[in-house]
Amino acid sequence: MKKIEIEETLFDPYEIMESGQCFRWKETVPGEYSVISAGKYLKLKKTGDKVILEADEEDFENYWKEYLDLNRDYSQIKNLIDKSLDEHLKEAFSLGSGIRILNQDLWEIIVSFMISQNNNIPRIKGSIEAVCAKAGLTINTPEGTEYRFPNPGEIDPDLFDDRSLGLGYRAPYLTEIYSFAADNPSWLDYLKTLSYEDAVKELLNRKGIGPKVANCIALFGLHHVDAFPVDTHVKQLLNKYYPDGFDFNYYKGVAGIIQQYLFYYELKNK
Repeated sequence: MKKIEIEETLFDPYEIMESGQCFRWKETVPGEYSVISAGKYLKLKKTGDKVILEADEEDFENYWKEYLDLNRDYSQIKNLIDKSLDEHLKEAFSLGSGIRILNQDLWEIIVSFMISQNNNIPRIKGSIEAVCAKAGLTINTPEGTEYRFPNPGEIDPDLFDDRSLGLGYRAPYLTEIYSFAADNPSWLDYLKTLSYEDAVKELLNRKGIGPKVANCIALFGLHHVDAFPVDTHVKQLLNKYYPDGFDFNYYKGVAGIIQQYLFYYELKNK
């Protein structure tokens, strides 16, 4: 494990964890967080304007740097918002300016957001942790043995029939998607080659994936940052603050990042 320090004001681990895009971030002690993704481990905290990361050096260069979207200049998005006439977005940004759109493991995002349908965040997190524990696949971390997310072909898809996982009507869809992905091992790589529009169309072919989930997968798993998922909360905020329509053209290319600031504001102001 190597300690890495990065100077970055527009990055806040708490805001990222609470933004509704990731479900396996944990606050291990106040202000410190651990993440398991793609079988890799990361520890991070924010001190002043510095982000302090601890990870395997090779994993940081080859995975975590991209995962945390560290190569994107978020100050350009701040400038775009500052120059706009959108006072509500400016307020939302001031509350969640440390949010990053994570470039997460595609398979974990597909399954996680299928579980997220008609669900709340604590239940989503509980079900995902239960699935990982039931699968029983582990990695060793400085904090001990932790469960990692099961990939296609690593588990019996009938695992989802266990009612203790809290999956309800979603269980048959998860059984189907695990079986499909195991039988079609090139599918995930194929998704990564597609445009945003084509990726959404392809995802909609799978049972249990509707427009909102497909757009979440495009945004958080394929990193199409122009994707703009609309669930009940987003629909309500658009009606409330943008009755004449949201200016997608102004935010073209980063609309998904803007959506996260608006969504986070709603989460924190219920």
